[in-house]
Amino acid sequence: MADMNYLNDLVVQVRRDILRQVHKVNSGHPGGSLGCTEFFVALFQEIMERKDGFDMNGVGEDIFFLSNGHISPVFYSVLARSGYFPVEELNTFRLLNTRLQGHPTTHEGLPGVRVASGSLGQGISVSIGACLAKKLNQDPHLVYTLCGDGELQEGQNWEAIMYAAGKKVDNLIVTVDFNGQQIDGSTDNVMPLGNLRTKFESFGWTVLDIPEGNNVAAILKGMKQAKELTGNGKPVCVLLHTVMGNGVDFMMHTHDWHGKAPNDAQLEVALAQNPATLGDY
Repeated sequence: MADMNYLNDLVVQVRRDILRQVHKVNSGHPGGSLGCTEFFVALFQEIMERKDGFDMNGVGEDIFFLSNGHISPVFYSVLARSGYFPVEELNTFRLLNTRLQGHPTTHEGLPGVRVASGSLGQGISVSIGACLAKKLNQDPHLVYTLCGDGELQEGQNWEAIMYAAGKKVDNLIVTVDFNGQQIDGSTDNVMPLGNLRTKFESFGWTVLDIPEGNNVAAILKGMKQAKELTGNGKPVCVLLHTVMGNGVDFMMHTHDWHGKAPNDAQLEVALAQNPATLGDY
């Protein structure tokens, strides 16, 4: 297991990467990215079994699909700092003709990205296909997916959720970023989700909560428990309770920073709250 001090230092550095990416181009989605920073660090540094190099097939390793692709700043930062591509390439975020587009794409061949995403509601479906391929290949590794809570307002998710349980897709772990916020306000105001645990369980899934979704140690404990629950005939859902904008006091607990970049003064305040730990790009 990696040193906890290193993991926590990496979380802070990834926050800086997120803020600097969106500020540079005055575009992007910092709120959800900051809320999921601890999850991405834990997943790529500790939870997933990864092999050296990258190929699209992902045979012989765990693989990950980002369904809520608008939080690409955190995805790109953690991919770069996990060795998938040079950290310096984060300078090209959202620039024309680069590999780091606003939503992840595959046509430029960015290592770590296996599917274009950002059209919400599709990630679970894609992941089920990858799970079935692993079963056909007799590959015992797992498929991980992250989706947003507001994203579950899309109907395709529930068809996929029904299918996964009905076909016993038990090599799948779907994590829901459960922050209660979406682009136009709180999920309760836009379209209440009801009791997600009860809904997933009624569809035949195993469900567990990680109440401290912005605590690396709690995430490691919860996700390792989720791994232990796979292979038992049911897909697994993790309800990850996070705070949108976590780590930057004026961005927290509000949808206002879902898709808005900080100005120069706001960036300085945010960076001061997250002093550099591993070096900026």
